[in-house]
Amino acid sequence: CGLARALAKDIELCAEAIKPARRGRIHTFLSTSPLHMKHKLQMEPEQVHEAVIKSVALARNLCDDVEWSAEDGSRTEHDFLCRCVESAIDAGAGTVNIPDTVGYAIPNEYADLIAMLFNRVPNIDKAVISVHCHNDLGLAVANSLAAVQAGARQVECTINGLGERAGNAALEEVVMALRTRQDLMPFQTAIKTEHITKASRLVAGVTGFNVQPNKAIVGANAFAHEAGIHQDGVLKYAATYEIMTPESVGLRESKLVLGKHSGRHAFIEKLKDLGYSLDETEVNDAFKRFKDLADKKKDIFDDDIVALVDDEVVRVNDHIRMISLEIMCGTKHRPPKAELELRINGALKACSATGGGPVDAAFNCVKKLFPHEAALRLYQVHAVTEGTDAQAVVTVRLENDNESVNGQGADTDTMVASVKAYLNALNKLLANQEKSSAKALSA
Repeated sequence: CGLARALAKDIELCAEAIKPARRGRIHTFLSTSPLHMKHKLQMEPEQVHEAVIKSVALARNLCDDVEWSAEDGSRTEHDFLCRCVESAIDAGAGTVNIPDTVGYAIPNEYADLIAMLFNRVPNIDKAVISVHCHNDLGLAVANSLAAVQAGARQVECTINGLGERAGNAALEEVVMALRTRQDLMPFQTAIKTEHITKASRLVAGVTGFNVQPNKAIVGANAFAHEAGIHQDGVLKYAATYEIMTPESVGLRESKLVLGKHSGRHAFIEKLKDLGYSLDETEVNDAFKRFKDLADKKKDIFDDDIVALVDDEVVRVNDHIRMISLEIMCGTKHRPPKAELELRINGALKACSATGGGPVDAAFNCVKKLFPHEAALRLYQVHAVTEGTDAQAVVTVRLENDNESVNGQGADTDTMVASVKAYLNALNKLLANQEKSSAKALSA
């Protein structure tokens, strides 16, 4: 699916972009609220209505599947919205989306809006009604579910609720609400819910936006019961305090099944169990990392294995790799000093540098060995598991020439993980540079 403004140039480019798709769709949109028409578009309602017809008709001529959105639909006058929806369907839209663009609506109001369209638009049966809710008032999921109860049959949502400003409706919350409350919403989705947790963690890792612990469905505390009364009830019968099972979203108890004496066969079976499909070289690399980790960390959890595999195997072809790192810091070492050795395009290079802190010193070493103009926009650390011997996963975001990439690194040593993350991001910029033949990154 490609998104296009209601402009011929945008729609034509969108059609070209989706040609390889087996099920291509052009999604075109135009604002319909009085506020947007006056101040954003500077167009009269008649001009907007005509643009809706022309844009949808053009898209339909270029693609069999067309969706049209009434931007700021929840604040659009009902008569005009009905008119635009009817015309969009007549022009060829098979899906009509009514967004709550600024997260302004409340559930009963939004449900009434969707119901009103079903009652007043004569050709409404020829299209699927879709909703797209923002979370500015914390009501995106509630509004989406209310719309489904009123007749909407497509919900536009995002994993972990990512999106502009306060985000969009969270896919995992919408899906599990529909699954859990079949008594009120007897509808089915094609989502395989047992993959929800993995998808959530993947998105969090790629974007650098960690999931808050108390996030519904996918948060670390979503299935944790601290109160004694709750714990007692769950132990006696899980349904007393759990309305869904952890297994239904792919969350399993992390068991201590591997350690320093575990063999290669057991490790390969664990990788398969965790959903990895690696070639022999990748397995060898991952197993070596596992053995190294087992020497440093007594208890190896599933999350530890996921972190080390993602850190070592699932990455771009690195131009720059870390060979060794030494950090001198603390009250007796002012300023902190780092000594770093890298392999850059096959050549070994080493240097030392100081900084305002150990991370700053280490990153200054990288800049000395590989001068570049990329700016650091994000640095964050979180522990993979509990305990002082836990692996640290560091996320770094670098920006260069308006291009932003995230890098990640994992290690029981936070400083080592930090340099790995920085180099991972730097290697991604270099890989993208090669693909696009853009301006050289190296200064």
